[in-house]
Amino acid sequence: MEHPILFISIILEKLGLPIPHGFVGHGLLEQLCAPYMTYTWMVMAFLFIVSKLTLGNLEMIPGAGQNFWEIVIGGLDDFFVENMGREMADKFFPMIATFALYIAVANIIGLIPGFMSPTSSINTTLALTLIVWVTHHVIGFQAHGLKYYKHFTGPMPVLIPLMLPIELISNFARILSLSIRLFGNIMAKETLLGILFTLAGMFFAPLPIMVLGVLVSLVQAMVFVLLTVIYFAQAREHAH
Repeated sequence: MEHPILFISIILEKLGLPIPHGFVGHGLLEQLCAPYMTYTWMVMAFLFIVSKLTLGNLEMIPGAGQNFWEIVIGGLDDFFVENMGREMADKFFPMIATFALYIAVANIIGLIPGFMSPTSSINTTLALTLIVWVTHHVIGFQAHGLKYYKHFTGPMPVLIPLMLPIELISNFARILSLSIRLFGNIMAKETLLGILFTLAGMFFAPLPIMVLGVLVSLVQAMVFVLLTVIYFAQAREHAH
């Protein structure tokens, strides 16, 4: 575990629930009580409660909470439309925007002592990546039908023996690229913070790293969303 104390794990242990020694347990209940799962639920609850409190009553003259969400949602919408077009942006906005908010918050909560980032577990990042990877192929087949295979065979039949292995390897590499990049950066941030808090306690020595950690958390969320948008847009383009 990255931090000496994980509050949710301690609470669940006091309640008599089985807490796995590592990140993943063998039984179903142990898996559900694994830190990356419990802190995932916490992030989900946080997003739900905050959005409910700040957007419960929409007003013509928005307050601070509504202003914040209008900026965030409006910015994401403009970005999606610019890169995918209005039709795809409207269709996939709920999915990609949810990923953006979840990953950003999940990355940042690991900066708080006693908490961990669910995205510091490969289980979380791989699950998110597989959703994106499967979805972008579904988009391709919906847009092109069986002709979607031309994305992998190249412009001429003579190039198929060369292009097909390259394109398949490149496409499967997207799973590693998305999942390991996010997992590796957040795990490194968590580990470094854990070491600094252990050595320096609650003094100001870890403060610059925490500031850098906020930046890394937001950048990694942006990178994941950016690559997701690119993959979705490319799947709909005609093969060349």
